[in-house]
Amino acid sequence: MPINHTDQMNVLKDILTNQQADCCGTVAECEQMERIIKSLMVNTNVDQNLKSVLDDIYSYSQNGKYTQHLDSHIDSHRSDLTQWVNDIDSFS
Repeated sequence: MPINHTDQMNVLKDILTNQQADCCGTVAECEQMERIIKSLMVNTNVDQNLKSVLDDIYSYSQNGKYTQHLDSHIDSHRSDLTQWVNDIDSFS
């Protein structure tokens, strides 16, 4: 059974929050964020303003997936991670 967009947003926020707090993550997390974002982008219930934030997170995930130093990639985006979580909270 697929999860609704609110649950998807919560999973996305959890991953972003954990990466921000721990300053580490996995390629699997990046891939999961990409799948969630693809689903959210075609969902008409998602606020249009949030879709630009999702685009940024998608790019971050793609770059993270292909980097050789994922922890450094996450560390260099810590302020972005915090902002994205705040944006998700404000638009959802």
